[in-house]
Amino acid sequence: VTAMARLLLHPHITNIQTSWVKLGADGAAEMLRSGANDLGGTLMEETISRMAGSAYGSYRSIRDLVAIAEQAGRPARQRTTLYGDVPQERIDAGLASDGHLPQLLPIL
Repeated sequence: VTAMARLLLHPHITNIQTSWVKLGADGAAEMLRSGANDLGGTLMEETISRMAGSAYGSYRSIRDLVAIAEQAGRPARQRTTLYGDVPQERIDAGLASDGHLPQLLPIL
């Protein structure tokens, strides 16, 4: 279905996202091999899918997501919400933290 969607909807819909939260790493990699071209991103405290029964967790690091793309034989590229290029300083900051938010308040 995803492969057919890529063919039939192009150029009107140019990006199809797969959900590692719902499908897990193996399922998401298979979808990338089957026509999806967007893996989504890191999530913080995702609850909707888990409440619906997803067993794949709520967080993947940047390195985890790159590994899923590599498993599928696809290149990984960070993007903005509108599929634009991400400035190098933001890519560097993301990789330095591996997708973790900085601690903003001291832990008491």
